[in-house]
Amino acid sequence: MVYETVPRTVRILLLGEPGVGKTSLILSLVTEEFTEHVPPKAEEITIPADVTPEQVPTNIIDICIPEQSLEQVAEEIERAHVICIVFSVDRQETLNKIATYWLPFVRDNCPEDYRKPVILVGNKIDLIDYSVIDNIWDIAEEYPEVDRCIECSAKSLINVSEMFYNAQKAVLHPINPIYSIEEQELTEKCKKALSRIFKICDLDGDGLLDDYEVTIFQKKCFDSPLQLQVLDEVKSVIAQNVAGGIENDCITIKGFIFLHCLFIQRGRNETTWTVLRKFGYDESLELTPSYLYASIKVPVGCTTELSYKGQQFLTQLFEKYDKDKDGMLNPTELKNVFSCCPRIPWHNLRYTVPTNEKGYLTLQGWMCRWTLMTLLDLQNTSAYLAYLGFNFLENESQKLAIHITREKKIDIAKKQSSRNVYQCHVIGPRSCGKTSICRSFLGIGHKKIKAHANERGDGNNTDNCCINTVLVYGQEKYLVLKEIPITRVSDPLQPHEVNCDVACLVYDVGASRSFEYIARIYIKYFAESHIPVLIVGTRGDALIARQEYILQPEMFCNKYQLLSPHFFFIKENKNDVFVKLATMAAFPHFQAAWILFSKRRHLKHFASLSGENSSWWKAGIGVAAATVVGFVLIKIFSFQKR
Repeated sequence: MVYETVPRTVRILLLGEPGVGKTSLILSLVTEEFTEHVPPKAEEITIPADVTPEQVPTNIIDICIPEQSLEQVAEEIERAHVICIVFSVDRQETLNKIATYWLPFVRDNCPEDYRKPVILVGNKIDLIDYSVIDNIWDIAEEYPEVDRCIECSAKSLINVSEMFYNAQKAVLHPINPIYSIEEQELTEKCKKALSRIFKICDLDGDGLLDDYEVTIFQKKCFDSPLQLQVLDEVKSVIAQNVAGGIENDCITIKGFIFLHCLFIQRGRNETTWTVLRKFGYDESLELTPSYLYASIKVPVGCTTELSYKGQQFLTQLFEKYDKDKDGMLNPTELKNVFSCCPRIPWHNLRYTVPTNEKGYLTLQGWMCRWTLMTLLDLQNTSAYLAYLGFNFLENESQKLAIHITREKKIDIAKKQSSRNVYQCHVIGPRSCGKTSICRSFLGIGHKKIKAHANERGDGNNTDNCCINTVLVYGQEKYLVLKEIPITRVSDPLQPHEVNCDVACLVYDVGASRSFEYIARIYIKYFAESHIPVLIVGTRGDALIARQEYILQPEMFCNKYQLLSPHFFFIKENKNDVFVKLATMAAFPHFQAAWILFSKRRHLKHFASLSGENSSWWKAGIGVAAATVVGFVLIKIFSFQKR
């Protein structure tokens, strides 16, 4: 069933047989006194928002059957938000006409997938000394759109204002989406929504709401704390009415759901609806697009990363669901994290982020995966942050969880990137070792590498991506390796396959025609660009072959002023190449920083050869390192003064 969104103005229509007191009810509400002589039909009345309990403007429309055609009445039904069918309690035939005529007529003039709420109003109770409510329940059971039944008197002013207030409530806080009158319990969709809310408010993840968590919930939803005495009374009511509703003096999910069922049964729909709307639900109990998708504009040349608040929220979420406190999320724990979401948003984690040997997510892998989704699929990050409660806990939209980087052209001009997440595209011919490099980045041994699907996406596809952290001059950065699958050498690269922070052009040193492909790729796509490029030669068991190209790799790099080719030994699984790529991305077109990194690596390698036998060696290495660093810095300063 479809439910309309909350209107800005409530339109109440009064129907019923002539003489039941429709016009008298309207005039008694407005004048607060009864008039013996009333017109056949009251003019449309508008009640300002500031005099209504719900602070919503309200229009009240009267119907006079002798003066209006059925077509006109049908048009008013279509325009109305709620319909009050009035009968006279002292005239049984007016009550009978509700089931035999008025309710079918209303149904016939409402959309099939949306039944407007109906209030049955028994007027003139001043003429009898008994209640007729019991005679109405059979009608209410047959017509679920009947929201409630009210007895009133326009003459004695009994329940007149309450009647119109309940008509407002039927629109603003409808009962049908959240409660089944036939079954006398909450609807399944309402239970599901309240279960999500409970999990979000259960800050420590123990399956219980303690006094502190209930107080936070109360403040967030109703802007006022819950007095301890009132809280004790609430827990007492739960304990008396539902087994297992209270545990260790805390409210369980059974108790939480029972409490809202009790609110509705006592006519306090607005309490449950206030909670549901605070957590983003509309009248169909679906999360609204405005709640899920924060309006975040990302300028051209900028990227998106997790802010400190976003990282803090996700770290706390990881710790909340890591029940065994082993620093990892096993499949059950991961499923529990996303139990309040439509589905787990990721797959193939073992080949995307760092995991343990069983493929369980570590905290590092967890943060890496969120970082990757934030970079490539911001809308999905926004939605899942909302599902998991960021909006509620931070009391803000997901914008606070997102950091937008500065434009890339500024990074290029300054020769230093302000970003914490770098995109590296790994490009090369088939079977050159691209997948080996990417898997090695995650610490997966060469023998464990599985065949990789060669699919070319639209630029936001994460299937060919992996992400891990690297240290760049002591600072932790995220490096995303995106393997660009190549089917035929003649296939051109798309713009999204070229644009990145650093390019890794890979060839197989044992295949004589391998280098030619990446040489042509470099000349065609990267020679005139601002993207740093590192040429990587992969080595397996085969001998190094002379490349069938006009220039050998070393000479090619010299000609185009590139760093010398980096040789990657597939079986050794070293991370030098990844740190080098991240350094190049961090300092675009600032080769002094790249060279300094390389020199430091060579010095460390030299130290490892010397052993620990002589302190002279150590001193000599220290002097050599200081000399190299000083020489580079002098060159840098001299260049900047020009």
